[in-house]
Amino acid sequence: MKQKIVLIGASTGGPGHLKKILSAISPTFNGAIVIAQHMNATFIPSFINQFQNELHLPVHAIDKKMSLKTSNIYICPQNCHMIRGDFSPSIEPIVEGETPYNPSIDSLFSSSVAYIKDAEILAVLLTGIGHDGANGLSELQKNGATCIAESEKSAIVYGMPKRAMEINPNIVSLPLDDIVQTIKKFGES
Repeated sequence: MKQKIVLIGASTGGPGHLKKILSAISPTFNGAIVIAQHMNATFIPSFINQFQNELHLPVHAIDKKMSLKTSNIYICPQNCHMIRGDFSPSIEPIVEGETPYNPSIDSLFSSSVAYIKDAEILAVLLTGIGHDGANGLSELQKNGATCIAESEKSAIVYGMPKRAMEINPNIVSLPLDDIVQTIKKFGES
């Protein structure tokens, strides 16, 4: 059976949306969750610590190569790439040239395209300014991943998801409550 992986990218307004999503996830969630949330590097440790204290699932900062384990949450403190692991896809921090966002959602999403045959991927692009994640989400969708862009109805800033829909109208657009239900359903089986 293929491993299930949820990829989530967010920017402005993301922490509150992430808390709503992750608080709804069961401790028996059948999938790994990887998050790229735009944030100044100095604030990421307290952001991760807060989730570690509040959530039912283990939360990890990606500070080295890590195998993606079911029922675990991984947060990118800097740019991260999905890579081949010994038994399952892994994730590792990478040093790239200057990118306009920390971490880059497009880096995470684009590096995951190669694993669509090995894993069942659900990618979600939440609220945020700009266009980061839009190209990566489109690549994932074109290669067979299930892809969702948050709708204008619930996005605090309808920038990144709007750009994703402009680039690829085949991406599904859903409000936050429906995104929560879709992720829960994805991890039930």
